[in-house]
Amino acid sequence: MALIRWEPVRELGTIQNEMNRLFTSVFDTPTPGNGRVLRRWIPAMDLIETETDFVLKADLPGMSESDVSIELEDNVLTVSGERQAEHEERKAGYYRVERSFGSFRRALTLPEGVDPELVTATFADGVLEVTVPKPAQHVPRKVQISVAGADAAKTIEGSESAEGSEGSESSEGSEPSA
Repeated sequence: MALIRWEPVRELGTIQNEMNRLFTSVFDTPTPGNGRVLRRWIPAMDLIETETDFVLKADLPGMSESDVSIELEDNVLTVSGERQAEHEERKAGYYRVERSFGSFRRALTLPEGVDPELVTATFADGVLEVTVPKPAQHVPRKVQISVAGADAAKTIEGSESAEGSEGSESSEGSEPSA
């Protein structure tokens, strides 16, 4: 039998996610005037980081590329669109509708320096894939410090020891003031 380490912080995160989902489903569910409940549709999205790119994958079943809009402005990638409701008329009996529809908008903040011209998107089998190349990393330049001659080194050492000796001389040689 394998032992599993209990991590209370992870458990708190799970509880927080479930509470957020609960409150979102209760308070963000719009209700029309006739008493029916409309479901808010938010497509599932994954954000994957590779060595060179950020890849966003979104499940958009029943939609085409013309139903989706992708915008990149001020380092914010926004994916929005609308899934239309399929209406079916029945004269007798009843039916149940569980699939959600409506408009959605998801925004992700990207790191500084992303080039909007290099962002690509593909749409196949109801899955949108947006690839955002990572910005070039700025490597800090290391500056070498050189000391001009041996006299400069002695001056630096002398000034450090002079400060320490001045402080001790001034406290010993001065008379207390009344």
